[in-house]
Amino acid sequence: MTTRGFIIDDRQTPRFRVNRRAMVDPEVLEEERRNIFDTCWLYVGHESELKTPNAFKTRKVGGRPIIFTRDAGGAITVFANVCPHRGMQVETRPEGTWRFIKCFYHGWSFDVGGNLVAMPDEAAYGPDFDRQNLCLPRPPQVDSYRGFVFLCWSRDTVDLRTYLANATDYLDLAADQAEDEELEIVGASHQYSMRANWKLLVENSYDGYHALTTHHRYLEMVKHSGASVGALTTIPTGVHVLGNGHAVAAGVDVNEGRSNGLGRAFADDAALQKHLARRARLIERYGEGWVNRMLANRNLNIFPNLMLIDLVMGMTIRTFYPESPDYMEISAWSVMPPKMDADARRQRMDNFLTFWGPAGLATPDDVEALERCQQGFRMYRDAP
Repeated sequence: MTTRGFIIDDRQTPRFRVNRRAMVDPEVLEEERRNIFDTCWLYVGHESELKTPNAFKTRKVGGRPIIFTRDAGGAITVFANVCPHRGMQVETRPEGTWRFIKCFYHGWSFDVGGNLVAMPDEAAYGPDFDRQNLCLPRPPQVDSYRGFVFLCWSRDTVDLRTYLANATDYLDLAADQAEDEELEIVGASHQYSMRANWKLLVENSYDGYHALTTHHRYLEMVKHSGASVGALTTIPTGVHVLGNGHAVAAGVDVNEGRSNGLGRAFADDAALQKHLARRARLIERYGEGWVNRMLANRNLNIFPNLMLIDLVMGMTIRTFYPESPDYMEISAWSVMPPKMDADARRQRMDNFLTFWGPAGLATPDDVEALERCQQGFRMYRDAP
C-alpha cells in the first residue's frame, strides 16, 4: 500500500519504508500543523506547577502562546496569551502570581478570570460598548487527567478521556506512584532545541535498538557503578499500540529495581533497602502485578508530542514542537512522587541533569544522532 508516495507499507514481503521527503518538506509540516497540532489534544502542564491561587506559567502549546494559571478559587484555567484589542502578547514573564494583568500597549487590564476589568478612557467607547465579548480568549477545550492538563484547539475533537484511549493505563502507572497524593514537578525545566524533524524524536523514544551503540558512554558508567550491563539488555520489553496514535515501549520489573532498565545501581545498601520498603508498601496497596509494571521502564508517547519517560531512576515529562521541518524546540520537566525521601529525590534530580539534561550523558547523544540523520536527509531525492 502506498500513501501519497510517502509510505510503503507492504505486509506481504514484509517491507515498511518512509520517504525522507516527509522530514524535509515545508508543505508536509504545514499539513502536520493543520491536521495534527491544530486538532489533537496537546499537553499544557501539570497541576502541581501551580501551587497557589493566582499562580501562572506562560509557555507555547502547539506553537501558540498561552497562560496556564490557577484562579482565585483554585481551578486550573488556560488562556490564549493575546490581548483582544490589538492582538499583543499580554504577559511576558515566564511565571509568577497575578490578580490583574495589564496590556503594555494600550493599558487594557484583565482579572484572573480573563475578564476585561479596566481600560483607559472607557467612556469614549460609548454606551453600547460590550466588554463581555472582549475577555482573554480561551482554547476551545481544556481538560485534565490525573493532574496532566491538556488543551485542544479544535471544538470537533473527541473529549480528552476518549482521546487518551489506553494511554490512561500508563498515566495511572505513573500517577499511582504518588500513592494518596499527587505527582509533582520538581525544580525548573530544561529548554533546548534540535536541528532535526520532530517525528525523529518520537521514533527515537521507542527505539531500544540504538541504546548499546549510541549511549555506550553511559552504559560504561552504569557498569562501573556496580550494575550489570548484561541485565540491561535482557529485560523483557515491547512496544504496544494504545490507540489514537499513542504507544509505549514498556518492560516489567523482574529484579526488584536493583539494576532495572537504564537505571544505575543504588548508591549504597541503605538506599536499596529504602527502595525495597517502598516497593513492599506499594505492593500492599496495589498488588504485585501492578507494581511490577509500575516500577519497570516505559517510554510513553501521547500523540503527537508528549513523552512520559519513567526509567525507575527518575521520571521526565518532555514535549516538543516543530518550528521548521529541520528544527524543533523541546521542554522537559522532572516529576516525582512527593513521598520519596530526600536522598532518593536528590538522586532523581541528579539523573534529570546528568542523564536526560541537554548537557547530560544521553540527550547529547540523541541530539547528535538525529541531527546527523537530518543532514543525511538532504539526499532524499537520490536516496528517498
